[in-house]
Amino acid sequence: MMASLLQCPTSPFPPSFSSINRRSPVLRFHFPFRHAVRCNLVDPIKFENGKPYAPLLSTPALHLSSTATSHLEKTLPPFNKYDTRLRIFSGTANPALSHEIACYMGLELGKIKIKRFADGEIYVQLQESVRGCDVFLVQPTCPPANENLMELLIMIDACRRASAKTITAVIPYFGYARADRKTQGRESIAAKLVANLITEAGANRVLACDLHSGQSIGYFDIPVDHVYGQPVILDYLASKTICSDELVVVSPDVGGVARARAFAKKLSDAPLAIVDKRRHGHNVAEVMNLIGDVKGKVAVMVDDMIDTAGTITKGAALLHQEGAREVYACSTHAVFSPPAIERLSSGLFQEVIITNTIPVSEQNYFPQLTVLSVANLLGETIWRVHDDCSGGIEPYSSLGID
Repeated sequence: MMASLLQCPTSPFPPSFSSINRRSPVLRFHFPFRHAVRCNLVDPIKFENGKPYAPLLSTPALHLSSTATSHLEKTLPPFNKYDTRLRIFSGTANPALSHEIACYMGLELGKIKIKRFADGEIYVQLQESVRGCDVFLVQPTCPPANENLMELLIMIDACRRASAKTITAVIPYFGYARADRKTQGRESIAAKLVANLITEAGANRVLACDLHSGQSIGYFDIPVDHVYGQPVILDYLASKTICSDELVVVSPDVGGVARARAFAKKLSDAPLAIVDKRRHGHNVAEVMNLIGDVKGKVAVMVDDMIDTAGTITKGAALLHQEGAREVYACSTHAVFSPPAIERLSSGLFQEVIITNTIPVSEQNYFPQLTVLSVANLLGETIWRVHDDCSGGIEPYSSLGID
């Protein structure tokens, strides 16, 4: 009866927006991701979650008849936020992002108790049952990296011992990703070590955003969903009035050329420039060269993270020397280790665009800073992982980086 109701011409649920979750009797309305890239919530923590949402339609002819409504109410039991087999828990690293993700998905964050003993040991206890549930733990391993990583491992262990069906570690920022290879003798590959720790703790899957290098996925012996935060930045840049003929995408170093090239293709196939940085010996000043033309153009520098901002700031100074009209800095992860704020706010950048994979403290805000939210991106990915589907739209998790 419900299937025929959804196909009825007087149904308020268009076929593209209506679906029945076979695992739960609750109706869930799944909006196309390409129309919801940024989360514009001012204070998502105050929003009331956990209730089903349907689009409001003003046309009288599209409302259900009283008979159909009565039958629908008898068919579906009253909504209960605990009916769903999906649970989202937040660590202490970035609770604001976790709340935004839960708000986008129409759920409430799971109740969890996390505290630290006097000697620094971490205690975690789930405050609700997760038996047989798909559990998603949102915890970036941002500074303090060791504290947040250990907290994530203990959260995973708590869920495993509570008989969760599957455990997905949602890691918006994956720390230790820069130590992904040996460049000198007797070095550790910490990225592989952390991947082993997460796997051995009991995680069944990892959802990460903008890993430092794609090969880090191979360090895990469990499935990894790798999504990119750059579509959020691309959407924001598209809203600005920058002529495509005046735009040039710049890689701040040779290692980021693939990322910058993929970014440039999405910006109307904009031209690409590369900053070549070389040091000819110890205690010898760096020699910086620019490959490409930026004279009179708007330069958009693209990187996966900004730590101390040394590389991107020196690159911006070189771009101004070569005649660039304006310089924008775009990065997914804002680590912002000192003296990053002083360098970024020095006047070299027209705007510094980042995402909220790492929380930015109030003292680190400056006039040129713009923070975009990846909550919708991660929330949509969580839905698809939970529903075991990939969707029929353009791949949301790929920028075509080879």
